[in-house]
Parts: sequence; C-alpha cells; structure tokens
Amino acid sequence: MYLFIFSVLLLLFQFINSKKIFDDSNEKVSSSKVQIKKYQDSILVLKDNIHELSQFSFDYNEYSYDYFLNQGYDVEKLITTVKDGLYSQNEYEGEEHPLVPYVSTTNSKVIINSIRVLNHKWIIADFTDGQLWGEMLVVYSLNEKGELNFRVAESLLNPLQ
Repeated sequence: MYLFIFSVLLLLFQFINSKKIFDDSNEKVSSSKVQIKKYQDSILVLKDNIHELSQFSFDYNEYSYDYFLNQGYDVEKLITTVKDGLYSQNEYEGEEHPLVPYVSTTNSKVIINSIRVLNHKWIIADFTDGQLWGEMLVVYSLNEKGELNFRVAESLLNPLQ
C-alpha cells in the first residue's frame, strides 16, 4: 500500500515537474520567435540603410567601374592609387594645403581625413586642422600618361560651434 502511494506521489511529482518544464520551454520558444521577428525587421532596416549609403559609392557604380575597365585599367589598383594620391597631398611644405582652399587657424596643418570615391570623376573628402573642419568635392582625372590630376570643384568650411 505504501509502495502504491509512493509511486502515485512520484508520478504526480514527475507530471507537475514535466508540465512546468514544458510550459517554460514553450514560453522561451514564443519569446524567441518575437526576438527573431524583431531582428529580421532590424536586418531589413539595415539593408535599406546599406542600399542608401552605397548609392553614391564607386563600389556599387557599374558605369564608373566599366568606364575604367574599358580604358584598360586594373580598377581595384586604380582606386587605391587615386586614394593614395589624394592622401599624399597631406604631405606638403608651408602653410597652404595643395588642395584645401583654407588656411589652418591653429599651429597644425590642414589634412584630409577621409575620402569616398563617388564615381569615375568625383571624390568627396573631409579635412580638418584640429579645430575647424570641412568638406570638399574633388574632380579627378587621368591624363594620357596615366598621371592623376586633382581639382577642387566646391568646398565647405563648417563654422565653430
């Protein structure tokens, strides 16, 4: 008789414990489904942002890529050369930067910080002297010898805040 009661109590305990475990796992699954849905929505938003940001980028501009490819250039190497050529303009003597049309207001030099090649003709770059900063639209071209030429089309110096 005691063995029967003990067996029933043990089965009852097992049933209640299993039910709690099952309910907990169902709750975790449902909350993870909500999290997955939330993450999928975030991924879609990020994909839209990537598409918007890549719209003005040489990497996603097939026409610009084909423009240089049709002229016989190794495009990856060329873009690296263009970026290096623009960054090499930071190595200058004197007070005036060869491309940046503004003189430093501090004791440091004006330097180009970052560059984005937009297409086969334009680059957007930002510059700073440590206190003031600005942006400029640079037109680049290759002459018959394959030498790079840079010309600033527009520039903007942001006011101090």
